[in-house]
This record gives sequence, structure tokens and C-alpha cells, in this order.
Amino acid sequence: MKKLIVQIPCLNEALTLPATLADIPKTIPGIDAVEILIIDDGSRDGTAEVALAHGAHHVVQFTHRRGLAAAFAAGLDACVKLGADFIVNTDGDNQYAGADIPKLLAPLLEGQADMVIGDRNIQDHHSMSPTKKRLQRVGSWVVRQVSNTQVPDTTSGFRAYTREAALRLSIVSDFSYTLETIIQAGKKKMAVAHVPIATNRRTRASRLFGSTWTYIKASAATIVRIYAMYEPLKVFGILGLLVFAGGLSGALRFIYFYLCGTGWGHVQSLVLSAVLMIVGFQIALIGLVADVISGNRKLLEDILYRVRRMELEAGAAGAGDDARRAPRA
Repeated sequence: MKKLIVQIPCLNEALTLPATLADIPKTIPGIDAVEILIIDDGSRDGTAEVALAHGAHHVVQFTHRRGLAAAFAAGLDACVKLGADFIVNTDGDNQYAGADIPKLLAPLLEGQADMVIGDRNIQDHHSMSPTKKRLQRVGSWVVRQVSNTQVPDTTSGFRAYTREAALRLSIVSDFSYTLETIIQAGKKKMAVAHVPIATNRRTRASRLFGSTWTYIKASAATIVRIYAMYEPLKVFGILGLLVFAGGLSGALRFIYFYLCGTGWGHVQSLVLSAVLMIVGFQIALIGLVADVISGNRKLLEDILYRVRRMELEAGAAGAGDDARRAPRA
């Protein structure tokens, strides 16, 4: 029996949630059971009550706002514990068309992917300004380079995961999960696919960020942080080499003037060059230490994955024992 759970992180979505829930298909080819999980990120408009009244099967409720990334991570954890074989994430503002859920699931059901991301075809997205489209194109290109994936729409929140993929993801960002999960999936050698999807008319402005500049800063910080976590030697090695090269060029410049007989007038540049070379060498050493720490992190992630699997297997075994002990009529 294959179970799908559609998880929806929500923050004050009481007005749009009924339409979102009504848009989710009740039956899907290849899926035996479809359930809906709402993650209420500290809403104050009765989102959880509206969700239950309109067909949601499960609700995870925060007492205060913890952010989209925390809501997404809590949803994944709840879905796997509820026995989901596949998980689809969508937004509570009805931005994505529920009718495209079977398209997202198709590569997973066929065993061709571990993670599928819906491609909104941003260039034809009329509700997005030309500036945002250009930034989106550049940002997606950067994420593709650092993750070694081919996802054209990296910020799309409409995506599907297998149980194994959900168990292996560990969200550390406080901002958003969209970029981090793609980079993690690429570095963990997961099969990441994408399919074209449709979108509904925009119902409200984004609540994730106050301005485009804020989003750029937060996204850039997330990309650098996650990439440095998985490729620290490359990041610190390149940075250290650049600083060392700057110091070396200054030292060569001093040697040139010294050979020309005017070196005493450039002693300050020699001191600066020495400092830069020492700092560059230290940065490279930091990269070596960070690379060792990164190896330990990979071991810890593998241990966390095994612990999660053991918890699920223990829960399934306990449920089976309870079922066998239950009196029969």
C-alpha cells in the first residue's frame, strides 16, 4: 500500500486554505491513500481549525512563529512518522495547481528520481517583474553550479520526495528550505528531476521576505553557507589562495624595486605582503580543518539517518504487535 501525504506549511492562511485543500486530488493513479498534513507556523487566524474543517487529516501546530524552514522540516518528520511513502510539499496560498501533483509523483513512482521539483517557467510568469525574473535566472544558475543539478526553478516550493529522500535531508537554515534541499540533494548524490507545472492567480504578496534585497542577501548567505558545509576545502582553499596571491604579488613588486635600487621606499608594501601571505596560508589551514569537520558531519548525518530508520521500524513493529494483541470479535 502506497501512501502520499501532502504537507502544507501555513502562516495565517485561513482565507486561502479552503481553496488549496479543495484543489488537492483525492485519488491519484499509483497511490492507494492520499492524506493532508498542515503545519501551522503560529497562525493567529484559526488556520488549524479551518484546515480540519475542510478535510485536512493531520495538523502540526507551533505555539509561535518559527519560520518556513522549521515548518518544512517539522512536516517532513511528521510525514515519515505517519507512514508516508511519498511526500508532496505545496503552499497554503493556492499558488500551485493541485492537479499537477500526479505529474510531480510520476518520476518517483517510476523509480527515476528521489526528489522532483515543479518548474513554473519563470520567464512566462506574468506576475513577476523583469528584475525578479533576471535575479531568479541568475540565482538558479548559481544553485545549479554548486549542487551539480539541472533544476531550472530552484525557488519553487511545489516539490515531491520519496521517504528515503526525506529521511536523508537535514534542514539547518532558518530562512527557507528551497535552495538548501537542492544543494544537499546534489551533494548526497540523490536523483533530482523537474517537471513543468501550472500556477494559479496570485492571491497575496510573499510573506517570506520584506524586499527583494532582503531575499537576495538571505539566499546568498544560504548558498554560501551550505556549499561551504559540503565543500569547505574548496571554498577556503580558493579564498586562501587569492589572499596569498595578493601578498605574493606585493612581495614580487618589492623585489623589483629593490633590484632597481629603490626598495627602501617600499618597505610598507613588503610588510603588507607578508601579512597577506601569512593570512592566506592560515585560511588554507582553516580549510583543512573544516574539511575534517565536514567528514565528521557526513558521518553524523549517516548516523541520524540510521536512527530515523530505526525509530520508524520500531514504531511499525510496535503497531504490528498491538494489532496482533487486539481482541477479535
